[in-house]
Amino acid sequence: MAKLGLTAVVAVALAPVATATTLARAEADNPEKVDAWFSRLTHTKLKTTRLRFYFHDTLSGKSPTAVCVAKAAMTKKSWMLFRAINIIDDPLTEGLEPESPLVGSAQGFYGSTRLESVPPLMDMNLVFTSPNYNSSTLSILGRNLALETYRELPIVGGTGIFRLASGIATAKKYFVVEYNVIAMHY
Repeated sequence: MAKLGLTAVVAVALAPVATATTLARAEADNPEKVDAWFSRLTHTKLKTTRLRFYFHDTLSGKSPTAVCVAKAAMTKKSWMLFRAINIIDDPLTEGLEPESPLVGSAQGFYGSTRLESVPPLMDMNLVFTSPNYNSSTLSILGRNLALETYRELPIVGGTGIFRLASGIATAKKYFVVEYNVIAMHY
């Protein structure tokens, strides 16, 4: 699969290119433009975008990207850090190495929601910074089985090019996390 920012695979239906570009770059902060975008939606075909990138979650050191901001009194007694909440602003890169070109950041939080295992609840926005995606976002909300080699997280929305997105993000654990995303959007 191609790297994000270089040649992400985008399957686009046969809608006119000008219309697709206008719809994809609609401005969310202007209610009239958003309304106009929705009124043209019935003439637009669903697109599928496939992305691969790497998530770097740094919990310690000089520049942590994930910070624990809340703990319950019982958190210290729980080997699973039950009821601990971490806020994140983690870099997303094209390759495994932290020095790889940056494609965006994962902003949000995760928290341990079980006493006997580590499937944190994860709420994160993938904010893309590459010119192809122009500050567009994908929103993920769900249970993250962090100790499993592979896990699936639902895409529940998006903005910009990914407006009205749904799909799945598959995460694979290395020393960082590889994300393979399939997002359907208009």
